[in-house]
Amino acid sequence: MAESEVTQIFFAKAEESLAGAESEFVNGRYNNCANRCYYACFQAAIAALAREGIAPSASQWGHAFVQAQFAGELVNRRKRYPVGLRDTLNQNLLMRQRADYELRHITEAQALRGLRRTRQFLEAIGGRGG
Repeated sequence: MAESEVTQIFFAKAEESLAGAESEFVNGRYNNCANRCYYACFQAAIAALAREGIAPSASQWGHAFVQAQFAGELVNRRKRYPVGLRDTLNQNLLMRQRADYELRHITEAQALRGLRRTRQFLEAIGGRGG
């Protein structure tokens, strides 16, 4: 599959995940919102990596690989994205893990912060041809 096709497919998935996060937020389902925020960023990061010709040696996009390559290669080394986006994936992962696995709920304020981070992340990646 061509890099441009991978980029388009994963950015479309990211936009769909963001729409899901927004819907979950409006309906007061903050744990689900957190989950969708993380996956929106994860999918957008895959799109950004594919656009730059970066792909895993295996056929799967692992979470650790995507996080490390996005922050290390696209933010730190190539400077394709602002430094402020370097920790977005990790912040949203921690929020998703709290939502999915811990004995506490994500608050409205936490979900709103996650949505803001996610929108900024997708806007930055989409602005580069996502």
